[in-house]
Amino acid sequence: MHGFDLELEPGLTLLEVPSPRSTAVHRLVCRRLADTDGGSSYWIDAHNTASTHVLYDCAASQRVLEGLNVARAFTAYQHHSLVRAVVGRVDEATTLVVAPNVASLYRDADLAEWEREDLRAATLETLSELGSALGCPVLVTAAREEDAATIGDYAETSIECVRTREGLRLEGETGAVVEGYWHGRYWQTTIPYWVECCGAVEAVDPVVGAHDRGLLEVTA
Repeated sequence: MHGFDLELEPGLTLLEVPSPRSTAVHRLVCRRLADTDGGSSYWIDAHNTASTHVLYDCAASQRVLEGLNVARAFTAYQHHSLVRAVVGRVDEATTLVVAPNVASLYRDADLAEWEREDLRAATLETLSELGSALGCPVLVTAAREEDAATIGDYAETSIECVRTREGLRLEGETGAVVEGYWHGRYWQTTIPYWVECCGAVEAVDPVVGAHDRGLLEVTA
């Protein structure tokens, strides 16, 4: 795992974010779109997460976002309908489906408890089956532990976005070494990153607790 330079696997991936407004999903989406360079992609939005400003800020160029189709939902019914509509639109050229804050609208007070659970389950099952059938990544996010626990039953992969004093880092199920942190628009590398790029050097020794700080020291 190379920080936000992360290859998304086919199927449903849960990204646990520190807040509903986290830009981690925007960075992952823009990276994926830049890597695929073509094809269509779909963003099923909730709570106005699809900020045009943030997306263009994270994209390497405006061309990266040309194939991204964004639809906004303001109620659980609208969200579920959009998920079903996307199923009818995707094809072999689709490179990504993303649904940030996927469970948030299903907590609204205008839904009966039984209806809330059934509708949310139908949405998650549809997204999970879509990723498997299409063979492309379907990325969803959750900022609440209870949402993450529910979504986790349907997700094939989970990634946690952790906020540290050195910036944001991603932690996947593979236990990969952290190679960098995001500070806003800037990327702070760590020694493991340079070891990956240039090879190991005997003069580089890890320091106790360095993993938590995202830093390593070089000894003479």
